[in-house]
Amino acid sequence: MEKRESSPIANDNIKVLIAASEAAPLAKTGGLADVIGSLPRYLIKHGVEAAVVMPKYRGIDLESVVVGEYPLPVGDKKVWGRIERTWLPDSDVPLYLIGQNQYYDRKQIYGEDGLDYTDNLERFTFFCRAVLALVTRGLVAPHIIHANDWQTGLIPAYLKTLYADHPGANAVKSLFTIHNLAYQGNFPPESLSVTGIGEEHFHMGGLEFYRQLCLMKAGIEYSDFINTVSRQYAAEIQTMEFGCGLEGVLRRRSACLAGILNGVDYSSWSPECDPLIHTPYTIDTAEKGKEENKRVLQKKLGLPETEDRVPLLAVVSRLAQQKGLDLLAEIVPELIKEGAQLAILGEGEPALEEAFRSLQKEYPQSCAVRIAYDNPLAHAIEAGADLFLMPSRFEPCGLNQMYSLRYGTIPIVRNIGGLADTIADVNRNPNGNGFSFDRPDAEELYDACKRAMKYYKNKPAWNHLVRRAMSMDFSWNRAAEDYIALYEHILNDRR
Repeated sequence: MEKRESSPIANDNIKVLIAASEAAPLAKTGGLADVIGSLPRYLIKHGVEAAVVMPKYRGIDLESVVVGEYPLPVGDKKVWGRIERTWLPDSDVPLYLIGQNQYYDRKQIYGEDGLDYTDNLERFTFFCRAVLALVTRGLVAPHIIHANDWQTGLIPAYLKTLYADHPGANAVKSLFTIHNLAYQGNFPPESLSVTGIGEEHFHMGGLEFYRQLCLMKAGIEYSDFINTVSRQYAAEIQTMEFGCGLEGVLRRRSACLAGILNGVDYSSWSPECDPLIHTPYTIDTAEKGKEENKRVLQKKLGLPETEDRVPLLAVVSRLAQQKGLDLLAEIVPELIKEGAQLAILGEGEPALEEAFRSLQKEYPQSCAVRIAYDNPLAHAIEAGADLFLMPSRFEPCGLNQMYSLRYGTIPIVRNIGGLADTIADVNRNPNGNGFSFDRPDAEELYDACKRAMKYYKNKPAWNHLVRRAMSMDFSWNRAAEDYIALYEHILNDRR
């Protein structure tokens, strides 16, 4: 792979090309971007020669070099595009940008006004073709292409079909990471011709999914190995409840399915060095530091400053039923009667936005709602809140619960997916670090909140819990080591 002279990577080390539709800080709609923006940096620190490839969307303005311009097949036409080489911002990670203005110079990444772009299959077919062009034209020579989510699902399929005999690609292995199985990239069956893959691959063991072309299924069926972003989610997606119709395929491939928990970038999310919070603090100064940040947060949100131990419960999230926030809206009046304050930051489904606005109007002294994406306020909430709510119906990994632990803001979560892998209930586990509940039920959520607020009243026990939470390590170093072990397994598997 391409690298800077200062990079201490040996040429005989593992070489990985990470393909994704988004990467922070360049383009982001969710956790996928955070992974792609962080993981390769840590892989390089551990000796892996890693590079990233993504589309060049509007607004990406990096100094780059054009290393190739090619016509690539999309259905029955050839579409010209260019490949630019640059670096992931503030890193030694090589970044390849796939430029094609007709496809990527748009206001948003996937769609506008709540509707997907009608040519998304063409857009991401072109992207997958361009990723393979990087390899077949000798611009990179990876051992593994690490594809992510449905937008890259055609890459493993191409490696096993159209490029199976290509001398530049036939030895390349593939890993396919599922970040959220609910988004699948389904298209009408007649659109198969756009991909260039023959109809002989449109069947239950290939690209067909309930008479649709499914790019998520393509990645699952044709990759050499599959992983998800937590161990618990890897188990859950093999069940009917969470499998989104693909549970049978995943069970069949379970021997090639693993879960690797995402990591946290503590250079951005840690209270001792966070420039976005009022008062930095460490594990040894957390009690006073959190009190000061809470006071400042209450003032910022228009909530009354509290002298006694009144708990401040917080949410920073996309406002969606998937996140279980309709359950929270149902119990807000009861939580306020119990003496709690609430801070809610996010935007999303109009009905939930309106529900929380109404609650703020009804309880202005206890409930502060900000319908927005506001990163500085998100950091201030992590530092100033006492408890952090994540009552998700499903959660492949989740990051905010791990951010919250580092800030000593104790999570209340549903015992699901990555939340189950990171949070243990203190009432069930003497070494617990939060509170959890099992069923997606408002009453169970309310019970977990009451238990947490009762625990908060016991100041010595609470301070001990905060210290335990802040001492936990969910850094990307651990996740990178797990990915390296998986890469080695894939390369050593000669079956």
